[in-house]
Amino acid sequence: MEYPKEQIEDLKGYCSKVRAAKEGEITYLYLEDLRLPAGCTPEVCDGLLCPVARDGYPSRLFLSVQVSPPYPRNWNVSNARIGEKNWYVFSWRVNLVSPTLVQMLVAHLTGFTKEK
Repeated sequence: MEYPKEQIEDLKGYCSKVRAAKEGEITYLYLEDLRLPAGCTPEVCDGLLCPVARDGYPSRLFLSVQVSPPYPRNWNVSNARIGEKNWYVFSWRVNLVSPTLVQMLVAHLTGFTKEK
């Protein structure tokens, strides 16, 4: 799937580089050096945005490491193998109607800043 170029460009405001990473039928967006919200350790890691439904969620944000956020999270996926790399993701549902890629990313990152 192709994503609008302007939306891909907008993602660069949150990371150093964006590239498509296709695996099977899904085109992920690899977000190199993704900046995480304040209070997260580490402050930066790689991300993999899945803008389409997967695992019963409308979208997912996979991370290259299991982040320590200000509030405990249910890390329901550890070592998911995508693109010959292991990824982590916590249980967080983004329910937006027709979001842009940046809106989707920000909604996932907000999961680190909410108590629940």
